[in-house]
Amino acid sequence: MSAAAAPASEAFPAANPNRSLEIELPEGRYLRLPVRTPVLERSTSLEEVIVQCAVPLARKDDVLFISEKAVAVTQGRAIPENEIRIGLTARLLWRCVAKVPYGIGLRRPSSMQCAVNECGAPRIWIAAAAGALGKLLGRKGDFYRVAGPQAATIDAATTSPLQPDCVILGPKDPEGTAQRLSAYCSLAVAIVDVNDVGGSWVLGASPGVDRGLVERALTDNPLGQGTECTPMGLLRRK
Repeated sequence: MSAAAAPASEAFPAANPNRSLEIELPEGRYLRLPVRTPVLERSTSLEEVIVQCAVPLARKDDVLFISEKAVAVTQGRAIPENEIRIGLTARLLWRCVAKVPYGIGLRRPSSMQCAVNECGAPRIWIAAAAGALGKLLGRKGDFYRVAGPQAATIDAATTSPLQPDCVILGPKDPEGTAQRLSAYCSLAVAIVDVNDVGGSWVLGASPGVDRGLVERALTDNPLGQGTECTPMGLLRRK
């Protein structure tokens, strides 16, 4: 499936509330065009959504960036909180997680239990010890550095307005997923984790994607974090 060039007369997608379509970077000026989609579910084909919603707006050199939550949900990794059995490790450690301005993360028994399920209890205990030592040394982030991306990309229940009763795990194989989606839609693809306080990370990308450029271009999160229904967007050199 090839990406069709958007007609020159076609209006750009509207920016999300309190967001900007444009950003100035050292590499030049870029557009971040939010792509609106239906609400994504486990049964949703992400490939079909991309073809229906993103491809008609895309140009040949665009990078399609997709929220890691969107990928995870369509992979069946939004877990209802009432189905999660909380074990001893999660009960003991969730209170030890520091509060952060951009979300709950693992500071909830159910999301901590998901981290235990993803990473294994021994690794979580080692990460907790590393985090405690890091705090004594005035250093932040050691817990997640040791626990790894499987823990760092978990979103607690209540943090996603569209799946408020679910813990959303990180996407499986983001690198391979980005490559498969790119081959399907003939666009460069990046799977990204962004938040509203300046955090922007590329978790997986198809060959040729400038990861640093994508991360710099999304630091103000043009997709939003709520009910905008824009789980993906197009990055375009202006």
